Amino acid sequence: MKYILNKKYWAPIALLGIMFFSTLFTSCDNNDSEGGTITISKVFLEDVNSTVPDREVTFARLGQALRIQGSGFTGLKRVYINGYQTYFNVVFVSDNSMLINVSADTPILEADPSVRNTIRFVNDNNETTFSFEIRSGKPAITNISNTMPNAGETITVSGTGLTEVSKVVFPGNIEVSTGITSDEDGEFFTVAVPNGVSENGGSLFVQTSNGGVYSPAYFNFKKGVLLDFDGRGQHGYWGTSTSMIQPEDLASLALGTGNISQGKYVPHRPERIASFDAAKNRCTEVWTAGNGVDNWRTQLTPYIPASTPLDKVALQFDVYVPDAWKDSGFLKICMVNNFNGGEWTGAVYNYVPWIVDGKSVAFQTTGWTTVTIPLNKFYAWSKEPFTFETVLAYREAATYQNFGFFFENSDVKLKDVTGTASEVEFASKPTSVKVYTDNWRIVSLDTPVYNDFPN
Repeated sequence: MKYILNKKYWAPIALLGIMFFSTLFTSCDNNDSEGGTITISKVFLEDVNSTVPDREVTFARLGQALRIQGSGFTGLKRVYINGYQTYFNVVFVSDNSMLINVSADTPILEADPSVRNTIRFVNDNNETTFSFEIRSGKPAITNISNTMPNAGETITVSGTGLTEVSKVVFPGNIEVSTGITSDEDGEFFTVAVPNGVSENGGSLFVQTSNGGVYSPAYFNFKKGVLLDFDGRGQHGYWGTSTSMIQPEDLASLALGTGNISQGKYVPHRPERIASFDAAKNRCTEVWTAGNGVDNWRTQLTPYIPASTPLDKVALQFDVYVPDAWKDSGFLKICMVNNFNGGEWTGAVYNYVPWIVDGKSVAFQTTGWTTVTIPLNKFYAWSKEPFTFETVLAYREAATYQNFGFFFENSDVKLKDVTGTASEVEFASKPTSVKVYTDNWRIVSLDTPVYNDFPN
C-alpha cells in the first residue's frame, strides 16, 4: 500500500523528534522484528507553538501530532486511528515511544462505532487497542439566525464542526442541555431560548463532541439598541413629505413564524403607499432622533471601546420579508442624515439581499431574522483599517446626527454590490414588496477564544 506524506504536518514532527528523541533511539529496522506485547500508558500532544509543547492529553484533533508512550513498539507494522490505517515513520519509533500524525482523512462521525475513538497498534504477533478520543477541527460559529429573540423561541446556530451539541450556555450563565437538535454534518444546530438571558448580552458557549466554541459577543445585547420603536432609542421624524415614516406608519400586528415581531416595528413601505415606482431613490426614510438625543459614545463605549477595530463592531437589525423579494429595491443604511439617495460611496451601506453570486435570487423569511453588517463594510471605511473612534467622531461632527434607513428602488450595478468589475446591471422595476425591520443595534463582534487545554 502506498502512503502520501503531507509535508505540512511533518515539519513540526521532525523538530520535535530532535527535541524529544535524540537521546532515546538506537538504529533499528521494524521489518527485522516480529514484535512482542504492545502496551500504551500515555498520549502526548506535540505542539511547538504551545506554552506546553509536550502535553499529556485524552483527545486529539485531525492534523495534530502525537507522542505515544508505552512499550513493545519495536516491530510495529500498522496503526489504525478510528479504523483508518495511519502512516508513521519508523525513524520516530523506539520500543517505548513513537510519533504519529492524525491524518486529515481520519473518519470521525462516519467511523464505525466499534472503532470510533480508538487507536489500534499491530505487529506480526500482537495487537492492542487503546481508547482515545479523536475530534475533527475546532468548531466555529458563523451565524445565529436571531440574536435578540423572545424567550421560548427557537434559534438556528450555523457554523462548522457543530456536531453532537450537548450544552449551550446563554449570557447570564443560563445553561440549556435538552431539546438541542444537531445536524449530522455539524453545519448547524437548533435550540430554544431560555428565560432569564442577560440583557447585557454576550457570547453563546456551545459544547460539542469536537470541543467548546464561543459565538461573537452579540447575543441579546440590548445595551446597544439604537431604536426598537418601543422605548429604546427615540424615533425621529419631521415635515409632511410622502417619504418620511411617521409614528402612525409604524405597525404592531404580530407577524412571523418561529421568531415573531416584538411590539412596534417599521414597514419600509407603509400601507399608505401602494407601490414604489422604478428608478426612484429615497422612496421612504426612517430615522433616530439625532442631535441632543443620540449619543453613541456615552451609550456604547462602556461596552465597545472606541479603540476597537472597525471589523469587530457591527450594525445588527432584525428583518422580516414575508413574500419573495427580488429584482428591485434595497435598503440604504445611513450613518448620519446627510444623503440624498442613490449613493454607493460615503458613510452608507446598501443592503441588497436578493443578489446572490451575481444573480437575482428571491429573498424571503418565515420569521424575523438578524442581519449583521460589520461597520467596515460601510463604503467610507471599507478600503483601509479604522477603529470605532472614526465612526464616533464622524457622527459627532455631523450637522444632523440622525441614523436611519432609506428604501431605494433605483438601478443596481453588480460592481457596486461586489466591489469587483462587472458589466451586469439590474434595471429597477415597480415593486410592492413588504420589508419590515426592528431592533436596530450596534454590537461587538469580539469572540472569546476557547482553549482545549488551560495553560
